Amino acid sequence: MTYQSPVQANDFHPDTQAYFAGACVAVTGGSGFVGSHVVEQLLALGARVIVPSRQAPSPPFLAHLSDRIDVRPCDFQHRSHAKPSIDGADVVMNLVASVAGIEYNATHPETVFRDNMRTFLNVMEAALQVQARRFLVVSSACIYPRHCLVPTPETEGFLDSPEPTNAGYGWAKRMEEYAAAAAVKEHGLEVAIARPYNAYGPRDNFNPVSSHVLPALILKADETTDGTLPVWGDGTPTRSFLYVDDFARGLIEVTARYAAADPINIGASEEVSIGTVAAMVAEIVGRRRGTAITPTFVPTSLTGQPRRDCDTTKLVSALGFQPNVGLREGLERSVSWFLENRELALIAHHQ
Repeated sequence: MTYQSPVQANDFHPDTQAYFAGACVAVTGGSGFVGSHVVEQLLALGARVIVPSRQAPSPPFLAHLSDRIDVRPCDFQHRSHAKPSIDGADVVMNLVASVAGIEYNATHPETVFRDNMRTFLNVMEAALQVQARRFLVVSSACIYPRHCLVPTPETEGFLDSPEPTNAGYGWAKRMEEYAAAAAVKEHGLEVAIARPYNAYGPRDNFNPVSSHVLPALILKADETTDGTLPVWGDGTPTRSFLYVDDFARGLIEVTARYAAADPINIGASEEVSIGTVAAMVAEIVGRRRGTAITPTFVPTSLTGQPRRDCDTTKLVSALGFQPNVGLREGLERSVSWFLENRELALIAHHQ
């Protein structure tokens, strides 16, 4: 493993440092892409960390931390697994989810909805059973409707229906937010709700069946044999990308300092077109390989939301949060990690 999150305790607000120092935190999904970075950063803050994982006892992304964390075997699709896997936790950060790319999500809406709701309800019930004091809901920008305001404020979250190509996932995340807010009223659970935008970076999912746009582009650019980089659509849809170190730091700050059962966007106020980001990936990978790579656009009906841009007004006013890593630097780091860890990158998310 050639990458470890560089984020340290002094990168966090003093209140966040104090909140997590000595706390026992269960990170569901902690062996995955974003979760493994959250685990590293929590350790830097002095927390004791429990990681429930189907990859127990040795999740590949956490191999360098095996003597510092409590990895417990668990599949949250099974209710009986949930309570033992987080027992003893003061705080539960729920990152576990069934996620995939646009093609799978569009063709499996019921499966995506069912798997995410079952997992979430099992985790939240277990959090109540072990009497955890605080619970983080990791929602998603996929809850927003197709024709929302751009940049999109949190007030748009329950207007109309979620983006149709991600409807199963979007509805599941809306219902997770509702269920957690209801647990505040009924059980007194302290709840933080984060609505993150597109994450990317080292340890991302490069499985072509389920990957999102940036790792998919990096993989296709690396595998090209004719110098072309196929890009779905015409390149005009836009997204707001957040580098994984900033993503993880944002989730931790929200958990510690905004447990108001009130959703807050986590993202960067940088809207970029898919065509632009494809050109950046082509240039970076091409330079590393010593060959010219050119994006070519492939017509498809599955282009997703036309525009997506994060309104960070509440994030800045409530937490003073700003990303530290811009898109160009983040892509350079992502490509470097992939090229240095290609075998691991291609097998990790198949497990």
